[in-house]
Amino acid sequence: MAQEPVTVWTRAERGARGRLPAHSRADLTAVAVELADRGGLSAVSMRQVAKELGTGQASLYRYVSGRDDLLDLMTDAMAGEIDLDVPLHGDPVADLVALAARAKAVHLRHPWLPDIPPEPLRLGPRGVDYLEYALRAMASVRLPGPAKMEIVALMSALVAQFARAEIQGSRATTDRQAAQAAYLSQTASQGDHPHVAAAMAEHPGTAPAEDPQRLFERTMRRVLTGLVVDDITAAGVEDVETPAAHDAQGTRDAPEAHEAHGADRRDPRRRAAP
Repeated sequence: MAQEPVTVWTRAERGARGRLPAHSRADLTAVAVELADRGGLSAVSMRQVAKELGTGQASLYRYVSGRDDLLDLMTDAMAGEIDLDVPLHGDPVADLVALAARAKAVHLRHPWLPDIPPEPLRLGPRGVDYLEYALRAMASVRLPGPAKMEIVALMSALVAQFARAEIQGSRATTDRQAAQAAYLSQTASQGDHPHVAAAMAEHPGTAPAEDPQRLFERTMRRVLTGLVVDDITAAGVEDVETPAAHDAQGTRDAPEAHEAHGADRRDPRRRAAP
């Protein structure tokens, strides 16, 4: 019979028999994070972790099944650096923006973190704590659970993307950035892209660059406001029409609408009614 797949979180850290292990998963995680902080995610390998621990590579498989387990451990350790003791204030958007800002700060401290391959369920114990906190921030939002989970996933994706852009922007040379801005300005001024030109006229290339944190928080606030405060929360999800429901309703209403339109043409007074 095939063995059920398990994650590093459900697999025992050490067997019931044999001598006590010389290390722990926490030791492996700490070394892997240090390697990534020094040389990026590509510097993290089972061989290099074993070398840093002064042990053989084969011995690491007593703790993890492979590099994927190691990445799971590293990701969860980073989730543990996000402060979840900050009290919620009852404003879902403000609370989520503040949470996202704290998450982005962790990404900036560990520039390799945005390079972790995204997986929808790459969650360990501290990642689940993060998810619980985000969902608790949306407790008053009238959306179904899956929709709230999608909001958290989108927020996490934006955090990683903004962090990556900020990290790469800090590494780009000033000359290169100036050349890129000059090219865009020159292209927009040639008249073939009027909307680009109009948008750039409101923020010329000579204007000082906006603080990345202010840009992040403003963008995140706009996105989250559209997701959690829009008409869906005011009307209730039961009132939201799907495209299929709208088409079906239109089919049902068509005869009545046609009849009413004919009556309007016969009696002009009906057209004046609100």
